Amino acid sequence: MANMMDFVGLSLGFLLTILIFSYLLGDNPFFRLAIHIFIGVAAGYVAIVTVNNVLIPRLIIPLIQGSRGERLLSILLFIPSVFLFFKVTPFRKLGNWSVAILVGIGAAAAVGGAITGTLFPQILGTINSVDPSSYTITTSRWDQAINGIIIVLGTVSTLIYFHFGTQDTPGQSDKRLPIIEYISLVGKVFLAITFGALYAGVLLTALAALVERLTSFWTFLNTIGFQLFSSF
Repeated sequence: MANMMDFVGLSLGFLLTILIFSYLLGDNPFFRLAIHIFIGVAAGYVAIVTVNNVLIPRLIIPLIQGSRGERLLSILLFIPSVFLFFKVTPFRKLGNWSVAILVGIGAAAAVGGAITGTLFPQILGTINSVDPSSYTITTSRWDQAINGIIIVLGTVSTLIYFHFGTQDTPGQSDKRLPIIEYISLVGKVFLAITFGALYAGVLLTALAALVERLTSFWTFLNTIGFQLFSSF
C-alpha cells in the first residue's frame, strides 16, 4: 500500500511538472490547469490551517468553554469578523470599518517590524562596523576597518539616494544639491550591486528547483523501469 501511494505521488508530480514545463511552448490550457490546481490547493491549505489553528482554538473554543472574560473577548472579535462577510454582499460598505482595522493593524505591524527588525539592526551594525572595540582577532584591523568604511558608505549613500528634497532656483526647475547628486551616484552603485546579488540568489533558487524536478523525473523513470523489470 505504501509503495502504491509513493508511485501515485511520483506520477502526479511527474504529470504536474510536465504541465508546468509545457509553458516553454507558450501559454496553453495544460499550463493554466496546473496553475489552477496549485492555487486551489494552496487556498485550501491556508483555509484549513486558519480554521484549525486560529478560528477553532482562539474563537470557537473560548466562546463555548471559556471563562466569562474569554467569552466576552471572543464576542468582541467575532463581531468584526461577521462584518467582513458583508464585503461579498451588496451591503459591502458595512464591512469597511473591519477592513480599516485590519489595514491599520497590518500597517502598524509592518512599520514596527521594519523599525525594530531592519532599521535599528542596520544602524547598530553600521556603528559596530567602525567600532574598534568590536573587532576580532581572526582578521587584521585594517581589513575590518575597510569593511566598516564600506558598510557606512553604502548605508549613508543609499539613504541619501532616496532623499528627494530640492533647492528652489528662480527661473529654473527644482534640482537637488550637487553634493546630494554626487553621493546619490555612489548609492546607485550600491543599489545595483544589491539588486544583482538578489537576482543571483533568485536565479540559484530557480536552478535548485529545476535540479529537484529533474531528479524527480529520474526517480520516476527508475521506478517505472524497476516495476516493468519486476513484472517480467
